[in-house]
This record gives sequence, structure tokens and C-alpha cells, in this order.
Amino acid sequence: MNGRIILRFSAKLVLGVAFIGVTGFAASGAEIKLLCAVALHPAIDVLVPDFERSSGHKVTVAYGNAGAIADRFQKGEAADLVINAAPLMGQLRAQDKVMAGDRIVIAKVGVSAFVRKGAAKPDISSADAFKRAMLAASSITYPDPAGGGASGIYMASLLERLGIAEEMKPKTKLSPPGKVLYASVASGDVEIGFNQISEVLAQPSVEFVGPLPSTIQNYTQFAPGVVTGGNQTDAARTLVTFLTSPAAQTVKSKGV
Repeated sequence: MNGRIILRFSAKLVLGVAFIGVTGFAASGAEIKLLCAVALHPAIDVLVPDFERSSGHKVTVAYGNAGAIADRFQKGEAADLVINAAPLMGQLRAQDKVMAGDRIVIAKVGVSAFVRKGAAKPDISSADAFKRAMLAASSITYPDPAGGGASGIYMASLLERLGIAEEMKPKTKLSPPGKVLYASVASGDVEIGFNQISEVLAQPSVEFVGPLPSTIQNYTQFAPGVVTGGNQTDAARTLVTFLTSPAAQTVKSKGV
């Protein structure tokens, strides 16, 4: 695989995310605090127990959207390792808040649509079909861009780029990240929702429609950063090594 990041649009992979890299880690029984972008929540929750059994370390994970994680860390929330959107991690490296080291990208995640279970799925197979589906929809939702989530920021820019932002504004319901986003679609209050693939596939309350078509897709790359002056720098590096290992790549979902 030549060190490339892989994302497959199949529900059979690790919830839309696959990790790659190298093997090799050692055990020492440290306690690691990880601040992590919520897009990787499903995969991290599967992988951390394997890492703990294999390494002897313990990991405490705090999740949030990309903007929130960056803000919490900048305001002093304690961590040994941060995994967040690559541009935000670049800012932290420039500020010497995380160690420079190798600039690894461990995953990339695209944006997808979802609907209420049993509802008709819109045709989003091409950019033109997507545009028609948006104009025909009674309502749509995605994370409020003000919250700093990558999918919400992208969806707002995409509607602008397609020239339909003004038409969509009256029927667009911006949502806080988390359960509210999915509940509004699951209840039928909103027709179509959008969020990152990994998060949508992990939600049993809604039905995955599919990824945005390739011509208008957007991938968020996620990178790790060992915190400068952290208490568990060696253990944090061990966790990074595990998350970029073939063992992590083999993680699968149960399928949808």
C-alpha cells in the first residue's frame, strides 16, 4: 500500500475509516490521555482495547469535533496525544505545542448523506443529481459550521459553490454536533442529513445513503501529535505506532 491512507466507501470497513502504517510497540503500563476528533470515534473505540491488551498501557479518550478539540487543547486541557484534522495539527506543530516529528496522516474521511430508516434515498450519484436532490428536498441538516466541524464547514461551502445556498437557506437546519443531528432525521423532522462517513455508519438510528460523488467530495485528513512536555510521550508514540499498524488496518465493522 506504499504508505498511502485508505478510505473505502463500504459499510464493511471500519466505519468508513482505515488506518495504515508500521508495526512495533512496547508495553510499560502508562496511562495515556488522548484528545481525538469525533470522526474517528467508532474506529478508536474498537482499536483502543486491542492496544491496551497488547501494550499494557491504558488510554482515556475525550472526543469532540475538530474545532472543539483544537480549542480545548489551546485552552489547556491536559493530553498526551492529540489526533485532529491535519491543518489544525499543523498549527499546533508551528506553535511547538505538539512535537514536530514525522508528519503522519493516519486516516482520511469523506462526507456522506443519511435519511430516516425506511425513507426513500435521494439520488446523489453525481454532482448534478446531488444538486437536484437538494433543491427537491423539503429540509436538510448538517453540523453548524460555527462549531468548527469539518463536514459542516464543507457542506456550507459546497452549497455556495453549486449556486444554491440562497435557495437552500430556508430549509437548512444547522445542528449542534452529536445526537441532535441524527435525531432530527430519525424522527422525520428533517429529510436529509450530512456528516462524515465514519460517524454516519456508526449511527443505528438512521440509514446511510452514500458518500458525496467524487467530483464534489471532500476528505478530511487526520494526523496525530505527541504533546510537547507531556507526561507520557513514549507511550503516546507507542499508541501512534499502533494506530498506523497493519493490526489497526484489519479492524472491520459488522456491516450494514
